[in-house]
Amino acid sequence: QVQLVESGGGLVQPGGSLRLSCAASGFTFSTSDMGWFRQAPGKEREFVARFTWIGTKPDYADFVKGRFTISRVNAKDTVYLQMDNLKPEDTAVYYCNAVVRGGRQYWGQGTQVTVSS
Repeated sequence: QVQLVESGGGLVQPGGSLRLSCAASGFTFSTSDMGWFRQAPGKEREFVARFTWIGTKPDYADFVKGRFTISRVNAKDTVYLQMDNLKPEDTAVYYCNAVVRGGRQYWGQGTQVTVSS
């Protein structure tokens, strides 16, 4: 059974930092593309960052470039999202995403990030 369990969300002031984690199980993590998406109230889910299983350079949405860093540790079946210089517009539920060999994708349950003073 595939599971993606996010953690690390919370309330932070503008300019602050958070580190999200996503622990994966039930599939071959090392050959899967891993990413993060987010969904703000009243908006569609949008891409944030991705680290493919074969790539060496992650992809980022323009609005997080220079502020967010995605990383993965295959030995721990875990993907991280380091978020720095957070802005109120970063407030959203953040979802972990996995695309396994063959193209099937899976989602975590999401973790809330709220940026507010």
